[in-house]
Amino acid sequence: MFKNRILLFHLITAAVVVIWGTTFVATKVLLQNGLGPIDIMFYRFVLAYFCILAISHKRLWADNWKDEGMLMLSGLTGGTLYFIAENTALGISQASNVALLACTTPIFTALLAHWVFKDPLRKNMMIGSLIALLGVGLVVFSGSVILKINPLGDFLSIMAALMWAVYCLILKPLGKKYPTAFITRKVFLYSILSLLVYFLFDPLHVQIDVLLQPVVMFNLLFLGIVASMLCFIAWNAAVKVLGPSRTANYIYVQPMSTLVLSSIILSEVITLTSLIGAACIIGGVYLAEKE
Repeated sequence: MFKNRILLFHLITAAVVVIWGTTFVATKVLLQNGLGPIDIMFYRFVLAYFCILAISHKRLWADNWKDEGMLMLSGLTGGTLYFIAENTALGISQASNVALLACTTPIFTALLAHWVFKDPLRKNMMIGSLIALLGVGLVVFSGSVILKINPLGDFLSIMAALMWAVYCLILKPLGKKYPTAFITRKVFLYSILSLLVYFLFDPLHVQIDVLLQPVVMFNLLFLGIVASMLCFIAWNAAVKVLGPSRTANYIYVQPMSTLVLSSIILSEVITLTSLIGAACIIGGVYLAEKE
């Protein structure tokens, strides 16, 4: 029974990362229709928050101010700081650089988990992570070996990866004390509140005519309900069961799912290099998860 539960959460985590891989296409569609990257983040989190509020509304606060502070930090690291760093990096650096550096999250997670929680650095996990990271590089660059260095953009990409790693670690102690839906609701709440502070310096651009377009509404609903509310609940639950390091390893799969969907929807060509990279990702993740 226990093994079946573990297997179930491995499958759930893989599904979450596949869905997150498709958000690149949905976000690209919204950007093409006039929404800014920070605007998209705000709308999807507001939508996710009010949807999850319908199923998790009885409890308002954590047991103490320390835990409430940890929940606030989870909203900042897993929401606001992560997305602002990544979106800003996309604006000043190559998307391939950002995608590759963002996939260093599992390595950061393993190192931080070892440092904070004394989790062992398993040989299989480290070797598998490096193989999967190589696969990500092959998928991302797909025949192009040109890596244009942008110090600020690359720094922000690494910061985004680090923020998500910290977020995964914060979830570990919180998951032992609070329901997953409550934690996820708080993540969205503090992400929204911190974005309101951001909007004091760079105001939100509300365009009603744009928001009412069917293609915009559909993609915002997908990002808010599926990619945010449902996927964050599933991811947070997986971290509780599998642990931060094992869960984070599935992030390597994300570029692969983006590759497949881009081929289907955007008619982008899948090269032999990409296929070799995909094989490395699958093999690397399998090795990393193996005891």
